[in-house]
Amino acid sequence: MTQNTHEIRAHHTGSTVTVYQAYSPVIGLPAARDGRFPAAFRRDRMTWIKPSFLWMMYRCGWATKAGQEVVLAVEIRRDGFEWALRHACLSSCTRGVHTDQASWKRELRQAPARVQWDPERDLRLRPLPYRSLQLGLSGEAVRRYADEWTVSVTDVTPLAREVRARVTAGDLETAAGLLPVERPYPGQEGLTGRLVGARRER
Repeated sequence: MTQNTHEIRAHHTGSTVTVYQAYSPVIGLPAARDGRFPAAFRRDRMTWIKPSFLWMMYRCGWATKAGQEVVLAVEIRRDGFEWALRHACLSSCTRGVHTDQASWKRELRQAPARVQWDPERDLRLRPLPYRSLQLGLSGEAVRRYADEWTVSVTDVTPLAREVRARVTAGDLETAAGLLPVERPYPGQEGLTGRLVGARRER
């Protein structure tokens, strides 16, 4: 099977999609306990959501990095996720998408969301030859995400630790069986066709 070079793969249902974030315990633990983000969650700052569990593991170092000790699986409404994609711009000026730097900067200032595509990761967190979506939310998009789109919040830090332990032990088969099932997101061509090309990692 041919793998698309830029593809949203996620755990999703008919009405929701699961994204991942990692926070310090002061935010992550109350969010998981109450099923919503606490007051300590800054709604006036950009927040990045990631549909790929393994990319989140790469970003947070299997929940070992400072300030990223609690990994959350955040189930959000698909209509909200798609609203963010429809209102997003690329996180960097991209040839073939933007006419010039000035037009990209104008779009960036106005957009409540931004997209970048970073190399997907395997179980050993090595880069794969295709890219995974990172979706940055700001302004209206952050408020909608935290207060309207969120359906459930689950602490998956124990899962992260278990998968890492299996990988460290060399039991990749068992580790792979523990991963969330991520499938291509339906209708993504219409949602991301104009959002291909960002190359910068974060």
